[in-house]
Amino acid sequence: MNYFKGKTVWLTGASSGIGEAMALALAGAGANLILSARRIDKLRAVAERCRQANESIKLWVRPLDLADYHSFADLVPKIIEQSGGVDILINNAGLSQRSLVKDTALEVDEKLIEVNLLGTIALSKAVLPHFLERGSGQFVVITSLMGKFGGPWRSSYAAAKHGLHGFFESLRAEVWRDNIQVTLLCPGFVKTNISLNALTADGRPQQKMDERTAAGLTPQQFAKKALKAIAKRKEEACIGKTEVMAVYLKRFLPGVFTKVISKAKVK
Repeated sequence: MNYFKGKTVWLTGASSGIGEAMALALAGAGANLILSARRIDKLRAVAERCRQANESIKLWVRPLDLADYHSFADLVPKIIEQSGGVDILINNAGLSQRSLVKDTALEVDEKLIEVNLLGTIALSKAVLPHFLERGSGQFVVITSLMGKFGGPWRSSYAAAKHGLHGFFESLRAEVWRDNIQVTLLCPGFVKTNISLNALTADGRPQQKMDERTAAGLTPQQFAKKALKAIAKRKEEACIGKTEVMAVYLKRFLPGVFTKVISKAKVK
């Protein structure tokens, strides 16, 4: 895919799941990569696989914790300088939820919003001056179908993902004249560890694979579709199996959607 060849792509959440699959797909497409996540050992393993996939690309491993977003204003310019510039920022890192509103501690709501929304906003705001200075760039945000509608067991996760749509749609309206693109990708169920790591009511991880998650797209299938959408510079793309039809059901038959989502098996 010539669109990515020679471009430098900064990818968060690159240590596993969707992020790992996208890193390998981007390496295969000839992109230079800045790989970020919290787990340095996992990042290095992914980086080595990317090197094996394409020895000609440049690679940087830069640990990053979205919860530590107040540090980004100082950290991000250093990473950009070390890499020689960034063409595409892919905001992929995040944390899911499996708990009812009535049971969920406020501290859990705060963590979900900090990581999924504020961390992503802070990183993007720190990269934005670089894009403006060079007169080009592309923000890619891995949101969720939960950014298009809410569902049970996902309240604050859905709130954060809705927030991402609001923020980045506003950003798109502000920077299109500066040759900066914004692409929102909304995955449905993808077979990753997201449900194992999802926070429960007291903040502990669920440590269980959801049936729907296990039956979802493979990370490699998602990555292939995601790269096509990014290369076409689409404003938004919903990627999944039959669950993506819920977006259209809500739009055209909202009453029916309410009944369906309230009874849907989302775990």
